[in-house]
Amino acid sequence: MKLRIRVSLAVLGVLIVSTIRAQNYQNVITTTYSRGDINRWVVPDHGWIRYPAYTDRAAWAKVPENIRNEGIRQGERYLGYAWPVIKATDYLEFTRTGNRAVVDSKVHEFSNAYRALLMAELLEGKGRFMDDLINGTFAISERTYWGHSAHFYLYGTNNGALDDPITIVPDLDDPVIDLGVGDIAADLAWGWYFLHEEFDKVSPIISQRLKDEIRRKVLEPYYTRNDFWWMYGWQGKGNVNNWNPWVNYNVLTCILLMEDDPARKADAVYKNLASVDVFINTYPQDGSCSEGPGYWTAAVGRFYNYLDLVHQASNGKIDIFKNEKVREMARYIYRVYISEGVYYTNYSDAAHKINRAPAPIYRIGERIEDPVMKSFAAFLYKLAGDDEKALGGRVGDNLEVLFNPVDWSSVNPAEPLISEFYFPNWDVVIARDKTGTTDGFYYTAKGGSNHEQHNHNDTGSFMLHFNGHPVFLDVGVGTYTRETFGRGRYDIWTMQSNYHNLPVVNGKGQRASGAAEARDSKYVPSEGTIQFSTDIAQAYPAEAGVKSWVRSYTLDRGRKFTVRDRYQLTERNGETSLHFMTLLNGKIVKPGSIRLTGEDFVLDMKYNPDLSEAKIENINIEDPKLEHSLGKQVNRIILTLKKSDLSGEASVEISEASR
Repeated sequence: MKLRIRVSLAVLGVLIVSTIRAQNYQNVITTTYSRGDINRWVVPDHGWIRYPAYTDRAAWAKVPENIRNEGIRQGERYLGYAWPVIKATDYLEFTRTGNRAVVDSKVHEFSNAYRALLMAELLEGKGRFMDDLINGTFAISERTYWGHSAHFYLYGTNNGALDDPITIVPDLDDPVIDLGVGDIAADLAWGWYFLHEEFDKVSPIISQRLKDEIRRKVLEPYYTRNDFWWMYGWQGKGNVNNWNPWVNYNVLTCILLMEDDPARKADAVYKNLASVDVFINTYPQDGSCSEGPGYWTAAVGRFYNYLDLVHQASNGKIDIFKNEKVREMARYIYRVYISEGVYYTNYSDAAHKINRAPAPIYRIGERIEDPVMKSFAAFLYKLAGDDEKALGGRVGDNLEVLFNPVDWSSVNPAEPLISEFYFPNWDVVIARDKTGTTDGFYYTAKGGSNHEQHNHNDTGSFMLHFNGHPVFLDVGVGTYTRETFGRGRYDIWTMQSNYHNLPVVNGKGQRASGAAEARDSKYVPSEGTIQFSTDIAQAYPAEAGVKSWVRSYTLDRGRKFTVRDRYQLTERNGETSLHFMTLLNGKIVKPGSIRLTGEDFVLDMKYNPDLSEAKIENINIEDPKLEHSLGKQVNRIILTLKKSDLSGEASVEISEASR
């Protein structure tokens, strides 16, 4: 059944109060700043904008020549561009075959072309790119829907299944706002702001058409509806993810640039702030991003872009950068950093290797006055080169690159190689042999549950690195398809516990459920050892017959790393085994000993051959996204328990091999 609730701005206060009562949320922004504060402090016109007007050619001429020339070259690639057309059958591909890429690629093609042409025209200022921008304006205006076919569930679903929407082609009379709609609208709003007077010289119809389409597709739906899940959570229950700050940032950009009515603008800004409060509420006090480090930029990174935009639009009056939870949300990214600029604790939908842009991290560190974060950004900058010289992202981001550049000479680069840390709410531990160096072992382990954002069935799993290199890993996430967020999610092998560093019990892997959670987690740090243990029995279905399964991890600094399982089962009706995922070359030297060989190290993996029998499987990687991070093959070490006892203990010890 399709459920839709339409609530106007006038009754927003009732919605907010009921949410607070039901969930006891803090609502950091709207309890700090009233509706009257918004009236007083949000600049009613465009006076908050800190970028030069298109006609201020002297200011644009101050952009460094190499950046200006490169931006113009990028725009020249799209002179005479044939703007992409999305056919009805392109949209139908998602429901017919599960392929979302055909629409996604055309959405991205439009954005890439429009951004490049707009930035080139702003940088050059000669009108050379104007006709193509006008063509793009009309091309996108004629498109019924600016977003992605994978998000048609926003129209409503059959029986709550995200991969079974009630509408399989866009509905002109029912505009919905997804990530793609928001991204395109915000870019177009900046285009209107900078160039509407130039468009009017050709014809006033051009800029008016653009304004009308943004109002029809974004502003009016946002003003009149509260049933988009990313606003206040599924069925208004308050659980949101990266969509919330991402879409709200784009919508706020449109409100600030396009809304002419001061009272309506203030109403909409307050509604926008109340929605982002839900995002802050969703996060635990330890600041952990359960969506994983791969989504941190889209979630917390975009959240900080949002806060900065609000800060600008209020001339600095609306400022929550000193809120401790808000700061902890930022610090998460360097606390889960492992090594080499690309390795993080990649739980949830995160790739094995992740590249983070330095400048946004630096700006966040500057906002929260965190020297560790700023030094981390400088380290990434030194490692990857000057990302600030490249344009091509969202228009708002490009403007920051041009007019708010980072002075990298003012900060010393340093990796945030933290000795140990525990996220009590997320139930995740990280620890390494020595502070400030990647030498030796690093491990991370989690309790948590199998009901997290972008969840994988991985309660109790771990990762291990040695000398900064992965030993046992989380393989990450593959190319998104219909099944990724549909009913077939846990048919995908990368989502299953069988392909994480976890036990399979009586032939059963873990289940996806809010009840599939770890119990009695214990974190015991000391100078010489970092221990973490958790009971993962509830993560398994009833037919697995697990009464108790306590998995513990111990890092004996400078010596070894140990995984220990203590279990009690109600029956033995299938194979029980311990799984370990690795990219390393593994060789069973003899029963009880596996040799793991890396680029510059060799490790011994010891187990009791009387209790377990080892084998190594080779898994070929066929997904292009996985292959990009992992290569063509990943290996799975399986230790099958030999005995049929209902209770027992098994341990695995990893140490550097003798030379």
